[in-house]
Amino acid sequence: MRKSSMNNNIKVVAFDCDGVMFDTVKANTAYYNNILNHFGKPDMTPEQFAYSYMHTADEAIAKLFEDKKGFEQAQVFRKHMSYIPFLKYMEMEPHLKPLLKRLRPEYKTAVATNRADTMKRVLIEHDLEEYFDLVVSALDVENPKPSPDQLIKILEHFNIEPGQLIYIGDSKLDEIAAKAAGIALIAYKNRSLDANLYINSLKELENILLGQP
Repeated sequence: MRKSSMNNNIKVVAFDCDGVMFDTVKANTAYYNNILNHFGKPDMTPEQFAYSYMHTADEAIAKLFEDKKGFEQAQVFRKHMSYIPFLKYMEMEPHLKPLLKRLRPEYKTAVATNRADTMKRVLIEHDLEEYFDLVVSALDVENPKPSPDQLIKILEHFNIEPGQLIYIGDSKLDEIAAKAAGIALIAYKNRSLDANLYINSLKELENILLGQP
């Protein structure tokens, strides 16, 4: 599928972080298991991991520590625990940086993620700050995904219409947010989503957006 078969008026390309820009399965698993283990709890179950992978850290902790006292204690511990030791477990999508370089200057680029206070450190440590015109985390909106707030904020920031923005996401939350915002979703490595297009590598976006063979 080439650019001509999508909206030729696309001006902004937005990315989810976990699962798209990075494979963060190992990092998120180590991060939340460290918190659980600190309080004498066992590692996450598959169901707990699936939830924590898509939702904000606050929501994930609430899922992992369902009693009020445990939640409050875990939140205090989490907020004083550095995320830096877990960055080494994050695996950047190999075509991310080359793609971001190619997209400039024709397209503006953005991030819409349910990460909160860890997002800035992720960009710094992986030398990605200069490649994004806007980063919208869970801290920047009233409601995180599946609310469309993050995507609406991107539309408003660039003063564009929904048809001028595409979003690359990998989860049901991304699908719901994109639909609510009225923008096209490109599903990354997840064909179960109701999306406008499906890709397995960010390399494919060069063909879609830049008309590369």
